[in-house]
Amino acid sequence: MFKRFLRGRERKKLTNPDYDFLFDDVHDELVSFDCETTSLDVKEAEILSIGAVKIRDNQVLASESFYVLVKPENPMEAANISVHGLRPKDLSDGIPVEEAVKQLLAFIGGRELVGYYLEYDVAMINKFLKPMIGIKLPNKQTDVSSLYHRWQGKENIHDSYVDLRLDSMCKKLGLNDLPRHDALNDSINVALMYLLLKRRLGLR
Repeated sequence: MFKRFLRGRERKKLTNPDYDFLFDDVHDELVSFDCETTSLDVKEAEILSIGAVKIRDNQVLASESFYVLVKPENPMEAANISVHGLRPKDLSDGIPVEEAVKQLLAFIGGRELVGYYLEYDVAMINKFLKPMIGIKLPNKQTDVSSLYHRWQGKENIHDSYVDLRLDSMCKKLGLNDLPRHDALNDSINVALMYLLLKRRLGLR
């Protein structure tokens, strides 16, 4: 009841009614999404790419995916190129970040969001979203690291340490890890992990 009240209050803050669809209840689908950025500091980071994929009926819908390259405002550093494999010329045809966010919103709608350390990715989107439409993402959110920690807590009752590195989590779950630091691949990895963890935890 309280969450519904908060959503209603946020809805009233929406400055562009064209985005009212973000408050639609979509119960049969989720979206796994990921941002590749220039830094882990939300205040200074720029988005380089955004990837997302839909989950429906316990299946990852790779055919219903989303991927955009974003043209950064500042010059790329060598460290970013080595991590993401995205060179300045790769991003020269990228779209402005505001357009990328608009396209992402159209893709996710009111669906629940899934991610790995999702708080960071959501904060990156919100940094640009709030000035655009007056609100932050209102979507329900599930972090696979929290699900994994919950699962391991049940499996290893005598060991409080849980390795939450993505590659370690994939290995423990027997998941073939797709090439990392690619926004779409990371989204697909996380979507598969979500379904595996849901099954291990007996969640619907």
